[in-house]
Amino acid sequence: MSIRVMLVDDQVLLRTGFRMVLAAQPDMDVVAEAGDGAEAIETLAGTEVDVVLMDVRMPKLDGVEATRRICAGPNPPKVIILTTFDLDEYAFSGLKAGASGFMLKDVPPGELLGAIRSVHSGDAVVAPSTTRRLLDRFSPMLPSSGKEPQHKELEKLTDREREVMMLVAQGLSNGEIAARLVLSEATVKTHVGRILTKLALRDRVQVVVLAYETGLVRAGGGAG
Repeated sequence: MSIRVMLVDDQVLLRTGFRMVLAAQPDMDVVAEAGDGAEAIETLAGTEVDVVLMDVRMPKLDGVEATRRICAGPNPPKVIILTTFDLDEYAFSGLKAGASGFMLKDVPPGELLGAIRSVHSGDAVVAPSTTRRLLDRFSPMLPSSGKEPQHKELEKLTDREREVMMLVAQGLSNGEIAARLVLSEATVKTHVGRILTKLALRDRVQVVVLAYETGLVRAGGGAG
């Protein structure tokens, strides 16, 4: 079955461009469009959507608040925030609101399509290293923390799980973590799954955000 995509952007020309790219794919179907966040939420109430491409700066209701409301609902679609270099702070807010990742509006078509497929399949959404660079840049927006992580939920993790979480937050893939810790890739995947379950996180992006918020890692990717 095709991946059902919704385009949310107040620029009609931009939506048209994205729609043309997606329509050429045998496994994707643009099932809805909206010009602002409020319209997107209204449309989603009556339309089955798998992935939402969400702009951030829009009239009536911006993409960050729309993402927050969408992700708070039951069985929400995955959201990919679309941003530009000078609007990265919105992308950061979007990740915290529940988005599964972010991409620049001028992303090459192949990367956009790959991100949509990754999000839909539940794999690592956008490259963790890309997310980490965003968080590094806006780390002053995060609450300051002491030497020890302040999030009590982290106490649920074993020492190995905490070690894996730090490496995820530093942008390493499962394969790279396996090589670093001399483990099998399957074992690393199991650890990541347990981390998500114990901390009630949806995906690796939320792992990165939480690791920075708690001070488990510091800006620059080092351990806290």
